[in-house]
Amino acid sequence: MDKNSIIGLVLIALVMFGFTFYQGKRAEKFAAEQAYRDSVELAARIASGEIDTTAAVVAAASVAEVSAAEPVSSEKLIYKDSLLNESLSAAEQFVTLENDKLVITFTTKGAQPYSVKLKDFYNYDSTALHIFNPGQGEYSVSVYAGEYIRTGEMNFQVAECTDTSLVMVLPFAGGGRIEQRYAIHDGSYSVDNVIGFKDMGDLIPRNVSSVDIDFGMVIPRMEKGYKNESQYSKLDYYFEGDKKPSEMGRGRSNSKRIDSKLSWFAFQQQFFSAIVRAPRQFASGELSINFCPQDDPERNLMKCSALMRTDIRPGADIEIPMEFYFGPNHYQTLNSYGYKYEKIIPLGGWLVGWFTRFVIIPLFNFFHRFFDNFGLIILLMTLVIKTVVLPFTNKSFLSSAKMAALKPEMDKINARYPKQEDAMKKQQATMDLYKRAGVSPMGGCLPTLITFPILWAMFRFFPASIELRQQSFLWCNDLSAYDSIVDFGTRVPLLGDHLSLFALLMAATMWFYSKMTMANQSTANDPSAASMKFMTLWMMPIMMFFICNSVSAALSYYYLLSQLYSIAQNFIIKKFFVKPDEILAKLKASEGKPLPKSKFQQRLEEAQKMQQQQARQQSKRR
Repeated sequence: MDKNSIIGLVLIALVMFGFTFYQGKRAEKFAAEQAYRDSVELAARIASGEIDTTAAVVAAASVAEVSAAEPVSSEKLIYKDSLLNESLSAAEQFVTLENDKLVITFTTKGAQPYSVKLKDFYNYDSTALHIFNPGQGEYSVSVYAGEYIRTGEMNFQVAECTDTSLVMVLPFAGGGRIEQRYAIHDGSYSVDNVIGFKDMGDLIPRNVSSVDIDFGMVIPRMEKGYKNESQYSKLDYYFEGDKKPSEMGRGRSNSKRIDSKLSWFAFQQQFFSAIVRAPRQFASGELSINFCPQDDPERNLMKCSALMRTDIRPGADIEIPMEFYFGPNHYQTLNSYGYKYEKIIPLGGWLVGWFTRFVIIPLFNFFHRFFDNFGLIILLMTLVIKTVVLPFTNKSFLSSAKMAALKPEMDKINARYPKQEDAMKKQQATMDLYKRAGVSPMGGCLPTLITFPILWAMFRFFPASIELRQQSFLWCNDLSAYDSIVDFGTRVPLLGDHLSLFALLMAATMWFYSKMTMANQSTANDPSAASMKFMTLWMMPIMMFFICNSVSAALSYYYLLSQLYSIAQNFIIKKFFVKPDEILAKLKASEGKPLPKSKFQQRLEEAQKMQQQQARQQSKRR
């Protein structure tokens, strides 16, 4: 064999050896990645309830390379690491951290919050208010460290504990540990949390670039009315840079897959929330909210879950900071954190929300500095708001009063044109009458449009205002919920199981106001006008009663005050500012005379004359 042949064989051998070595490394890497994917899929199936705990134990044993042919039971080893197996059977312990705002009980099982109680608030039945009751929360971390590990079932060890901080660790036999560090601060509803992987560079493969964090919570019922509470409860989630968070829920179960980075999410009850924020953002996740039925025997409101994934950088020490908020949906409190938490409070769209944030809330807070009676505060707010918009609404009331004064003349027009085919002539005669009397039939439209955002702002503000929660006024013991003077004991279609006196009074004053404004309006031989009168006089008050019977009593009370103010305003205008005799005299004085032209009509006629002159000049030049 010559020299060239020997060199060729050696090169071939080296290439084959290198290829075999490379393929072996690739196979090892692929196996690790596949094991990680299988483990993640297993955790997701366990969390969703697709497989039970026994099946999970069998699957985990398979991942741990326990022989499939050998019978598996919960008493056998699940993990390859001896300390992890010991943590499964270790005794569960409880540790409490407390400040002036909340009491958080932690459990060593999963190193997670076991319950959260707020000190300054109570449920409607006067029992202690928990964001979630003992054992009704889940906070678990899943990571692949040679084998798939899920911390929710493992008992950590308490390493450090003070009045305001807690450190729990899960050690590994080969060195390294998982840490859960918590800290609270006086005067705050927030909890600082850091998930740490210490000295685990040899356990977590470098190709593992993320961990899964599962959050779950059962939110109990806290308020008087299920309908109102569920309609204002939802799940919010916020993308960094957005103007406001997205939401889902409001009484309807839903789920959503998030495939982009997420800054925080909130499990939001009507007046309280649990907010979880990742300062480095979540990479992706899946959110879900499921409402419990009204007759749920455990009086739970909804079940929320968030299966999140966060990116990590491989290394000996890895830390994942987290922040929790367990507290009230109070606008100033949420706004103080600077992460747009306050946007979860439903204050309306951009126009209504702007008015609520910069007018309603400051006005409410101003009066609250001087008065503790919230019924009085709402009365003062109503007087201020109605007085401010008085210049706009006055035009509407004046127009309505003048039209009422013209009723005798309208009756003459209706008698002159009784037939349906004369509708056009009757309309022209009516418009001529309004022009001669100086009345604009559309004079009340613009003021109504201006005041509509105010009404809608109040509709959004009162049911979401935690300041009104459990505040009593007159016969009502909670202005944030409906008031009831009669409880039926059973549900009546459309009405519910009670009768609200504020809603009833509001509907009655609406009917009286409509009767007052439409008493002098003629509907003879005009089916559309008669239909409109019926809708305004009867249907609107009845519809508003059914709507307001189950909403916040503060809202019904505000509408009641608003209607009373309008009745007084209408009475004063008719009594002192509109003289029917003067209007009719002005009308008679204008008979046989040309109608005064508006500035717009004058400008239009001048423009037409100029066009005609230009046309004549051009024709002469030709």
